[in-house]
Amino acid sequence: MAFRGASADAVAALTGELEAGASSPEVAAQVADDLFGAATTLRGEAALRRFATDASIPAQAKSGLVGEVFGGKVHQVTEAVLASAVGRRWVAGRDLADALEHLGVVAYVKAAGSETDRLADELFAFAQAVKDNPELRDALADPARSAADKRTLISSLLDGKALAATVALAGQSISGSHRTVAVALTEYQRVVADVQAQGVATVRVARPLPDSELDRLASVLSAQYGRPVHLNLLVDPSVLGGIRVEIGDDVIDGTVASRLDDARRRLVG
Repeated sequence: MAFRGASADAVAALTGELEAGASSPEVAAQVADDLFGAATTLRGEAALRRFATDASIPAQAKSGLVGEVFGGKVHQVTEAVLASAVGRRWVAGRDLADALEHLGVVAYVKAAGSETDRLADELFAFAQAVKDNPELRDALADPARSAADKRTLISSLLDGKALAATVALAGQSISGSHRTVAVALTEYQRVVADVQAQGVATVRVARPLPDSELDRLASVLSAQYGRPVHLNLLVDPSVLGGIRVEIGDDVIDGTVASRLDDARRRLVG
């Protein structure tokens, strides 16, 4: 989710408040669920959303409403974040709900503790599974199926095989706040990387690389980009051989397929 102006400033400040308040993985997970629920409530209640984002209404009145709607139903850290959120300025009405979802993802990254790399890998793997499996993709996009039914499907695929944070974020991806489940999962991967101050590189190879080569590649990319780089490995037989690295807008293409294409273009030209 891209925030701008006052909304971006609000998200940055709220992220700091969230990180200070989420003192343990257990608290972070509870706050994450609360924030996802609050985002859903705001998206579904237009009058509440307008009131909460109306800059002409005093912050005290809006924080009082937060207490009435959410008081006693969410963790005290969540209530504090919500009260702070409604007291800030937002560029667009939908930004508040989007920000709460974003903060929920941040909280789940904190809940993963030392296993954030695993969280990033599992989100990437599930996103690829959705992209590569038309039946699964259609089932998660089917408007006739309830959200509860879709989350049950996701749980049946991931429970016992993935982190609780992965299962929760995969379940959140069907909320409809993003164009598709795959787009939501990609956004969540970006948030994981941002929280860890990492870059993300998608590495396409014809066959799996040994850990030593992956470590060496990560080290080279980290030195080149000036920050740690997390690698998403994608085995793609179409590359034939060699390696293709996509990081941000940069592409480093050293695949056999690319070299063959270059040779063909030179022959034709």
